[in-house]
Amino acid sequence: MSFTAPILADAVHRGGVRHSASTYPHRPHGGPQPGKKANYPGPVTDTVVDDLDIWRSLPAAQQPTWPNREKLAEVGKTLSTVPPIVAPYEVDLLRDKLAEVARGEAFVLRGGDCAETFDDNTEPHLRALTRVLLQMAVVLTYGASMPVVKIGRVAGQYAKPRSSDIDSLGLPSYRGDMVNAFTPDPQLRIPDPERMVRAYANAAAAMNMLRAFSRRGGMADLNAVHDWNKEFVRDSPAGERYEAIAAEIDRALKFMRAAGVDDVALRTTDIYASHEALILDYERPLTRRDERGIAYDLSAHMIWIGERTRQADGAHLDFVSRIANPIGVKLGPTTSPEYVVELAERLDPERIPGRLTLISRMGNHKVRDALPPLVEKLRATGHLVVWECDPMHGNTHEASNGYKTRHFDRIVDEVLGFFEVHRALGTHPGGIHVELTGEDVTECLGGAQDLLDADLASRYETACDPRLNSQQSLELAFLIAEMLRG
Repeated sequence: MSFTAPILADAVHRGGVRHSASTYPHRPHGGPQPGKKANYPGPVTDTVVDDLDIWRSLPAAQQPTWPNREKLAEVGKTLSTVPPIVAPYEVDLLRDKLAEVARGEAFVLRGGDCAETFDDNTEPHLRALTRVLLQMAVVLTYGASMPVVKIGRVAGQYAKPRSSDIDSLGLPSYRGDMVNAFTPDPQLRIPDPERMVRAYANAAAAMNMLRAFSRRGGMADLNAVHDWNKEFVRDSPAGERYEAIAAEIDRALKFMRAAGVDDVALRTTDIYASHEALILDYERPLTRRDERGIAYDLSAHMIWIGERTRQADGAHLDFVSRIANPIGVKLGPTTSPEYVVELAERLDPERIPGRLTLISRMGNHKVRDALPPLVEKLRATGHLVVWECDPMHGNTHEASNGYKTRHFDRIVDEVLGFFEVHRALGTHPGGIHVELTGEDVTECLGGAQDLLDADLASRYETACDPRLNSQQSLELAFLIAEMLRG
């Protein structure tokens, strides 16, 4: 199989989106049918002061206990007046691209830190993340022969759910830089609403850098990205296995140069921002209505709710049901098919492709048994969703020296199981969702580097869960490219 110029030029960088006049945002509980123009008179629940605040009367899991409510109100007022981090039209563009994924015409690559930190929100860190995402996207585009939609866990991933309110030191648990400090100090672990303003400022700065990196003159030149991948193939212990893929990409690029292809798409790209919508006191003030009355959470292009916050009667599900952004939901191995159908009816009542992404996080030993009933049940309803694989969270264990870690082989096996399930059912394996960094950390075991328990201490830097390093991330991309090729 070989690349064609249109796939490389259009698919890798522009994402292959073909916009039409019928593009429209999602309107909860009503709206036009797919393929028809939108015509929204305003909010559905006009009798409510603001239906975006109904969540406040519902049980909200994993929320901080803010000790100073007056300060919380002041912060909310501040966040409600600052410029948004993203624009509604960008959100709509991403939903268009995800619609292509839902139809089996594109593939999603989502990756980034488990938990971003203010200290690591630097130009080198963001540059390294951008580089590894671009490198992976080129390889995946080759394997899929279709556009790759690039979404970062970035510019807002500053909060994390925790299994306990108290950590192993007897201190309040660290809930992400948006809430409290990682430093094991009792005072610094008290939830501080003002940290949400710092989170906003850091997220806005990160989004600004991502836009700069992806523009002409930034990092997105396709030839440069491929040169980085050739370095990986040359230097990796497993490089010989991936030489054929790299050589075919090389030939395609040479063909385009010989044919005089010099499109702007070869030098620019789009990288979208996403994060878990965990702290509703942050998400709500950054949610704005456009001139049509459509609500967008403009803290990110896409947000998701996690396994611990997707209660059917909970605040998170209610809040995300009322905004126009693409929404993701994490699904663990105990998820029932009936719940998935209920979820789709709640979040995607109009069956709009690109609106809903279901992110399976089953564990490599469970994905082949737990995922098929969910896919089959939902397919029968006619909902066209994006199925995304998170091979990280179901494969976490404690190493012999006490470090929380994940093994590369189990991560790869869960992705393989995800592909096997969808191929057996005739559905589209829509993408991957990976915790990774562009730096040479030692947090996950295995891979071509063959990292062992004893290696973890050398560069274990995560603020929360272990991430794939740059070498492991690229190796995963090459392996998935082989899966995509069949």
